[in-house]
Amino acid sequence: MKSKHDLVRKVLRDSEDGLTVKQITELTKVEADSLSRILATMQDAYIDRWSGPTRGQYSAVWCVVVPPENCPRPTRGES
Repeated sequence: MKSKHDLVRKVLRDSEDGLTVKQITELTKVEADSLSRILATMQDAYIDRWSGPTRGQYSAVWCVVVPPENCPRPTRGES
């Protein structure tokens, strides 16, 4: 079975302001239970804020870290 991590990462990177689990599920067709496990294991995914409440429930808005294109490793002696 192929991992869905890359698909979830792409959807989150393409979103401008993050997505809730429900929104990610609608876009990727990955079940919510599986998606929760995927997000928990993705080291670059984080909860940016909470939306709601909708019927008394808040929803986490997930984002991913977008690494800079040019991030050279510092050399010794540089601050």
